[in-house]
Amino acid sequence: PPLPRRRSRAAAPAPKPRRRRRLRLGRLLLVVLLLLIITPIGMLFYFDGKLHRVDALSSYAGRIGDTPGTNWLIVGTDSRAGLTDQQKKNLATGDADGARTDTIMMAHLSPSGKPMLISIPRDLYVPIPGMGSHKINAAFNNGGAKLLVETVEEFTGVHIDHYVEIGFGGFDNLVDAVGGVQMCLDRPLRDPKAGLNLKAGCQTLDGAQALGLVRTRAFPNADLERVVNQRKFLAALMSRATSPSVLLNPFRLFPFVSGAVDAVTVDTGDHLWDLAWLAYKISGNPITTTAPTDGDAYTDDGDSLVAGETTKRFFGYLARGQQVPADLLSAGGGAVS
Repeated sequence: PPLPRRRSRAAAPAPKPRRRRRLRLGRLLLVVLLLLIITPIGMLFYFDGKLHRVDALSSYAGRIGDTPGTNWLIVGTDSRAGLTDQQKKNLATGDADGARTDTIMMAHLSPSGKPMLISIPRDLYVPIPGMGSHKINAAFNNGGAKLLVETVEEFTGVHIDHYVEIGFGGFDNLVDAVGGVQMCLDRPLRDPKAGLNLKAGCQTLDGAQALGLVRTRAFPNADLERVVNQRKFLAALMSRATSPSVLLNPFRLFPFVSGAVDAVTVDTGDHLWDLAWLAYKISGNPITTTAPTDGDAYTDDGDSLVAGETTKRFFGYLARGQQVPADLLSAGGGAVS
């Protein structure tokens, strides 16, 4: 008799090649890597495109050529643009229209040596092109950023490479976005006009308190002491903004970048990465000083500070890219330890 047929077993499915799995994993990792690279770059260009810009550095007849290092003109104004009536009340900014210079600084990134943050007193009496001699803040008040840059360049002999301007509107948001900035005060500060009431000692200032600190003139030497606080606060803010606790925290980094974009105005040729480089350079403990003068005098603009031989020597060193001697640097002052 014929033998019974043996039931055939179904063939076991062939195992998927490991190589195919590795290829899929490699593609997934590549996609993730591209997203991690492309997303920040895309956000960088997105925010850069939203920066407010002004023609501050365009050429003019007889403009001084490049000088060593990189030089920023940093201007703080009393512009209330973007503030609601309630915000003006909360920040004690007042209701004045337009914008006037509240602060003039130069950031000098030396080709060698430490960066410098230099306050230029707004009462400094200087020649202003087309206007005669006046306090330097009159250049911005009458001709905007472009005339101020031209005035500073012709007066100092230093070529300005970048320009940044910040008003009251948005300044407090910058500080709040990074979780506040710690400052150490060697005395209590109270100034109702600036909405300021701070105790002595180390404390974390929120945006409204920080704005009050950089605005207050409640000192015996008024503006000359205020500019010291402004320089120290700016350096502290940049140190906080470039710290890992902000750079590695998107919930702090993106609000800060967005706030910076809303708050600042730059030259038409400046970009967000230029601002980032400036923040990095002055975050590390720069040399801070006020441009020296030869005392005060009464002028057509009232009490003014007079430029003299020390002023000329000071800016001469910057124009040549040389280290400024210690005897031309100012030390102390202000309320910030």
